[in-house]
Amino acid sequence: MPEWIYASATAIAAAIREKQVPSFELVSACLARIGVVNSRLNAVVQLCSEQALRDARNADEALARGTPKGPLHGVPFTLKDAIESQGVICTGGTEGRAHYVPPEDAVVVKRLRGAGAILLGKTNCPELGWAWEADNLIYGKTNNPYDLNLSPGGSSGGESAIIAAGGSPFGLGSDAGGSVRFPAHCTGIASIKPTSGRVPRTGHFPGPGGLLDSLWQIGPLARNVEDLALVLPIISGVDMQDAAIVPMPLGNPRSVDLCRLRIAFHADNGIVTPSSEIAAAVKKAAAVLSQAGASVEEARPPGIEQTYEIYLGLFTADGGAGIESLLKEVGTTRVHPLMQRVLDLQHQGVKTVAELGELVGRWDAFRREMLFFISNYDVLLCPVCSFAGMEHGSTYDRLSSFSYTMTSNLTGWPAAVVRGGTTESGLPIGVQIVARPWREDVALAVAQALQDAQGGWQRPTL
Repeated sequence: MPEWIYASATAIAAAIREKQVPSFELVSACLARIGVVNSRLNAVVQLCSEQALRDARNADEALARGTPKGPLHGVPFTLKDAIESQGVICTGGTEGRAHYVPPEDAVVVKRLRGAGAILLGKTNCPELGWAWEADNLIYGKTNNPYDLNLSPGGSSGGESAIIAAGGSPFGLGSDAGGSVRFPAHCTGIASIKPTSGRVPRTGHFPGPGGLLDSLWQIGPLARNVEDLALVLPIISGVDMQDAAIVPMPLGNPRSVDLCRLRIAFHADNGIVTPSSEIAAAVKKAAAVLSQAGASVEEARPPGIEQTYEIYLGLFTADGGAGIESLLKEVGTTRVHPLMQRVLDLQHQGVKTVAELGELVGRWDAFRREMLFFISNYDVLLCPVCSFAGMEHGSTYDRLSSFSYTMTSNLTGWPAAVVRGGTTESGLPIGVQIVARPWREDVALAVAQALQDAQGGWQRPTL
């Protein structure tokens, strides 16, 4: 049984259906693994042990009757503590919600449960999700399973840490600037930020809406790319509540012919030069894809160097009024130092209506320029971040380093991450695969090819 906890969710689902392993034993093993590692990681902040075991026993009984629920029947998962689940505390990392118990599941959680998945627990995140690391005043900081002195990234850092450590086969996070992709890079797992408008965010805290609504999405994280392809269709589609969601078909990655793809890559976005190890990982991935038959050339989108200036300008435009209003609404009177850094940054960036109008115009021009570039390619391959190894508390000391993920938040395009290398000190290095809008199938097909060629996730010694 211990080896099953490291299997893919896809393999686990098949084994449960074929009665090779009961869901009850698998869920029990995952809970046991969480019990072993969580005291060192602080990744899982709410554990649903009793309910998960009841659900697993019910799943086994349903299978015995010949009435499985769906493609994830009996498969356990975890959930970022910004996505609500009925009856389980959901804080969003802020003290005003330290005891808030949602009355119902977020739409994505309902869909996973409807497919048969079983919730193990909630995972750590920063206050309101606004840091590239997982730390807050309620639960404290989460550690990286590859180096306990480092962060696993964020904001979906608790999720990435427990998945990498074998406590959960897959989970969900949310991404407004890299928050499912950067933690995947830090912990050597896979993730995808879907196209803006693909997955409903109803039941996420903070919720959808507002000027910057298109910047962020909910997406899956897993040790294996095939699991992203399994989960994404389940959570996608119109819910008639999130007004931004589009009824767009989702392609099958297995139908993508790698030899017909045109791939551009760059190892430096012109904002922050990455470490030599990260640049080498991107170039190696490009070589792997070329050898597999894809058309590959080095090319960087003109204007991509505007990413950080536009993103930061939008992020700080209201001078912090929106976040301060939200904190007041939920009753938070004391904020984490990282959130204070957010507010200080926003206070400095406040804009007039005219300045904001000009900035939104630049944003539109940026998106047009990026679309023109990608019209000549199917995929853009690039770093996830300029560095590997996230020190606790360092998000706002090198914010521009996250510009590599910010770009596809500004465009709204899908972007996947898969492990592409290892630093000399043993830390994972992710590679980012960006595809045209609505072509998650292409991004996942390329990620799968890289995982097959380079091995993907590797078990930590934790």
